Amino acid sequence: MNEIIFKDLSVEHICKPRLKNSYISVNHELKIILKTPKVSKYFIDKLLTDKEEWIRKQLLKLSQNPPQKINIEDEVLLFGEVFSIDIDEAVYLREKLQKLRKSNKSNILKCYDDFYKQCSAEYLSPRVEYFANKMDLKFNSLKFRKMRSRWGSCSSNRTITLNSELIKVKKELIDYVIVHELAHLVHMNHSKNFHSLVESYLPSSKTLRRELKGVSLPCL
Repeated sequence: MNEIIFKDLSVEHICKPRLKNSYISVNHELKIILKTPKVSKYFIDKLLTDKEEWIRKQLLKLSQNPPQKINIEDEVLLFGEVFSIDIDEAVYLREKLQKLRKSNKSNILKCYDDFYKQCSAEYLSPRVEYFANKMDLKFNSLKFRKMRSRWGSCSSNRTITLNSELIKVKKELIDYVIVHELAHLVHMNHSKNFHSLVESYLPSSKTLRRELKGVSLPCL
């Protein structure tokens, strides 16, 4: 890894020869990370120039919407609010933490991930069923997994996948993501008809979509 200075920006460059493509990301600590195969300095400069506007937008968005912070082993984040780990809903998490043989950060965070995945299955599954019935739509399967860049997805084989991190945001935003993904069972695009379908079940969908774009989850 080495540091690249691009105008007034500091970029962490990671060269991985086996990569087929190049990737730029901005994390919650406002670090710009560039991953590339072995490429020339000209290629890197051109890539950063082409992506400069996007990079600055991400930096601005993340600086204006800092992620909520929780103290691991003391707190949990559910439905957009921070709660004490002593709440009834966190029994599963407390039991997982108590059973740890090695209480290092990696193992603790694995317990949190398992907890949020369990919460997702318990809360999100009935909500998906509710809206699927309301929209008169059928899906083949429902999955939950932790994703870094997407709240959900709908595949061509009618599988709905929801980000287990979704359980951390407000319930209104959760419903928006669910309706959004179910609507893809009808329109596998983001056409005008797609957005009209979403809005017919969630009249405030435009407002919710804008709000969701500004959400930054804790980077634990």
